[in-house]
Amino acid sequence: MASLRSGTRLAQLSLGRRLLLAAPAVLMAGGALAQSSEITFKKSSLVVVTASREIKFDVELALNDAERARGLMYREKLGPYDGMLFDFYQDAPVSFWMKNTLIPLDMVFIAGDGTIKHVHANATPLSTDAIPSQFPVRAVLEINGGSARLLGIKPGDKVRHPIFGNA
Repeated sequence: MASLRSGTRLAQLSLGRRLLLAAPAVLMAGGALAQSSEITFKKSSLVVVTASREIKFDVELALNDAERARGLMYREKLGPYDGMLFDFYQDAPVSFWMKNTLIPLDMVFIAGDGTIKHVHANATPLSTDAIPSQFPVRAVLEINGGSARLLGIKPGDKVRHPIFGNA
């Protein structure tokens, strides 16, 4: 009977070692799955009203912590009038970074009334440097790097969208 217990104990130890050795592989696979898992963003349109024209963008909405954390990470391209609108639901100082973001982006910081407060142009892909809003803002619109300048989008312009109550 002792040998049966020893054999069972040996089998349990062996199984335990295999599980312990497999744990890093499982954790790595889980991390890769989390990175590659798709978040489905709601879509909407918004209009930026500049001094000379109105510019329509089709945007994905980042409305919760998981969506805001993912943002435009891992994207290899963005259409010329596409973007992402991050809603923070109240005016507050915010800060962004470009970790895991592969394309340069313009960040348009927008107050609760839809007024553009600050534009950070051509954020550097993959950078972990903080990009602060400089003012309390309700939302941030990310568009292709350089687009704000090309389209004449600047502080003081207005963004029309339902989150600002002006669309």
